Amino acid sequence: MRAVDSDKHLRFHNLIRPGSSELIDLYLRQKESGVALANDTSCGVGFAPLDELEQIAYAVERHLNGAAVKAAQPAFGEDIKAMAVREGEEVTLTIACAMVSRYILDIDQYLANKARLAELALVTARRITNKPVTVHVNTADNVATGSIYLTVTGTSAEAGDDGEVGRGNRANGLITPYRPMTMEAVAGKNPVTHVGKLYNVAAMHIAAALVREVPGVSEAYCYLVSQIGKPISQPQIVGVQVGTHDNQPLEDLKPAIAGIVRVELAGIGSLWKEFVQGSIAVC
Repeated sequence: MRAVDSDKHLRFHNLIRPGSSELIDLYLRQKESGVALANDTSCGVGFAPLDELEQIAYAVERHLNGAAVKAAQPAFGEDIKAMAVREGEEVTLTIACAMVSRYILDIDQYLANKARLAELALVTARRITNKPVTVHVNTADNVATGSIYLTVTGTSAEAGDDGEVGRGNRANGLITPYRPMTMEAVAGKNPVTHVGKLYNVAAMHIAAALVREVPGVSEAYCYLVSQIGKPISQPQIVGVQVGTHDNQPLEDLKPAIAGIVRVELAGIGSLWKEFVQGSIAVC
């Protein structure tokens, strides 16, 4: 967040307190056993691949928040929301972008930045789809009264509109109401034993691996359910659904599917390293 000055714009209030004695004890047991234990009874879900509309929404937001675009268009804040809707064969993108006031001199320049953002979004979307695409930017603006999406820091959080953990993007960076989702949050949770975080990522990895590595699998869904106090690598249940090319018999694919699930679950205890390194994005 380039426009945020941590000394000027932020105040820190340290409110860290001990957790519950039961969960602390549960966490410390892994020191004795060397096995990470689930800190909750929860579930995670994942699916693959992304469909065309999902790819558009993800690619547009990632491109607009990319370093190259920010360098060329400093007025674009980091608080960007891209909603993609398909009606028949037509795609509509509605984008909200918190513009940074220090880079905008007047209303004409603001409108020029909106137009440039719409252009960049359209170019990105057309790399993915041949369908007609329409882009709308900051549709709550009222130019006549001067009510526009202008911020100091490039995020609406400066006005208290900061959202809540769990209400935003899922583990794959999207909000997909036509797909299975859970209420578990990926952001803001410990990456060692919090199954609400780990199982959503693991389920996503399993689904992606099934599509990528099993010939004949065209789409996959994975559901993982934990039991508190049990090893995180041993879910109570693993549910997998797959779609196949050309009605290929599922029985032929089961050994390969089971093998991938076992490999991914065996590695779940190392996912925390990927979170720390930043190779798993929590966006």
